Amino acid sequence: MIVNISKFFGASACALALTFSVVPQVAHAQAATTEAVASEVTSAPVMDVASAPAAAPEVAPVAKSDVGKAVDNPYGIGALWSGSDAVAKIVLLLLVIMSMGSWYILAVKMLEQTKVAKHSKEASQKFWAAGTVAQGAAALHKDSPFQFIAASGLEATKKHSGLMGHIHLNDWISMSIQRSIDRVSRELQSGLSFLATVGSISPFVGLFGTVWGIYHALTAIGISGQASIDKVAGPVGEALIMTAIGLAVAVPAVLAYNYLVSRNKGMMDDLRTFGADLHAVLLGSVSKS
Repeated sequence: MIVNISKFFGASACALALTFSVVPQVAHAQAATTEAVASEVTSAPVMDVASAPAAAPEVAPVAKSDVGKAVDNPYGIGALWSGSDAVAKIVLLLLVIMSMGSWYILAVKMLEQTKVAKHSKEASQKFWAAGTVAQGAAALHKDSPFQFIAASGLEATKKHSGLMGHIHLNDWISMSIQRSIDRVSRELQSGLSFLATVGSISPFVGLFGTVWGIYHALTAIGISGQASIDKVAGPVGEALIMTAIGLAVAVPAVLAYNYLVSRNKGMMDDLRTFGADLHAVLLGSVSKS
């Protein structure tokens, strides 16, 4: 038994010696492997996240048919004309005609007033420098209103016979000159009544078109049963364009009327002054003869 115990202790001693000799070698090998892996990780290049290029955002492909495609406006005068009935179209045509007539009259009357102002300067320079009334009238332009007044006064002195002879010559000459001045005044005032009419009624014509358009828009919305904002804003907004057009026609017409009337007043003052001076000259020439 003692022999067996000694054998057991001998075997145990050998096992312990072998274990202590192997464990340091294994530990040394594991440490070497760990150092090698750490050195490889350290030497490997590290990517800088901040310097890395960002991924490009995805861009949706654009169809070729969408490039350069004009956006059609669903609202406006074109849509109003295409979607309106006969009454609305007649209202639009009336407003357009009134606007064109106003601008035409403004251009024509301004040209006419410019000519009258030119004839007024001509009369002050040539007529009163002539020897007689006949010579002064001949020196003026044939289209001059001053020449027309002078010729009327001169004719009154020659045609004072018959029943006209019962009228005093002073009154007869004054009547003839006044008639000619009134005729010139009517020509200067012609067309201004159209401007006054356009300035007065065009806002109401536009308002009528608006009321008519809103009525039909609301009727169509009620029939369709859709009362969303996109269904209401379009038709109602198109109807309101009528009122804007009416105001755009009325404002220039009123301004043109007031401008032309103020200029006509100054020209009529010149014509009346010329007629009064002519009346005095004609009476003086007739009394001398």
